[in-house]
Amino acid sequence: MSTVKSRREQYSEATRAALLAAATRRFAEHGFAGAALEDIAADIQATRGAIYHHFAGKSALFEAVFQQLETEAMELSAAAAARAEAPWPAAIAALDVFLDRCCDPVYGRIVWQEAPIALGWLRWQAAEEQFAYGLVEQLIKAMMDGGDIEPQPLETTTRLVFGMLGTAGMALAEASDVDKPRLKAEYAAVIGRMASGLGPRVS
Repeated sequence: MSTVKSRREQYSEATRAALLAAATRRFAEHGFAGAALEDIAADIQATRGAIYHHFAGKSALFEAVFQQLETEAMELSAAAAARAEAPWPAAIAALDVFLDRCCDPVYGRIVWQEAPIALGWLRWQAAEEQFAYGLVEQLIKAMMDGGDIEPQPLETTTRLVFGMLGTAGMALAEASDVDKPRLKAEYAAVIGRMASGLGPRVS
């Protein structure tokens, strides 16, 4: 069976990608409530019907944007961790990428400020776990296995660290551009020190 996509399929995929890009800009600039489907369609010289061809509505379009941003963020964090030679620097590298993404005005507003409103608090929390929890757990387990931190209840430790990361993400998204570099450095340092406190005890 041929795997070559037809022109119609290629056009459909290109239209969907363009809609996601336009929606990302609109949601980041105007928020979920302030972004109109007509404006998103007009940005790519399409009709409102083009949006409904690919998405069930505004909420579905927002969720697709959210999922794309979170997928990219987790892929970047995982890639940074994979380039490290040991579990501890891998975790630090992933943390740095995550905090850097939270400083990005587009990611920060859509993922941390608009998503809880657009998706609803419980659904947003579930989505965050879906995208990020597994990577956090993987990095913590690797540090335990490598002796960087003492064995701890994995789920409890992961949930505590996951909660700290969420607090950092929200704070960075809400911070002014002037304050973000300072806050990023502070959160990275404090989270690192708290994690190092779980290291092997020196007798």
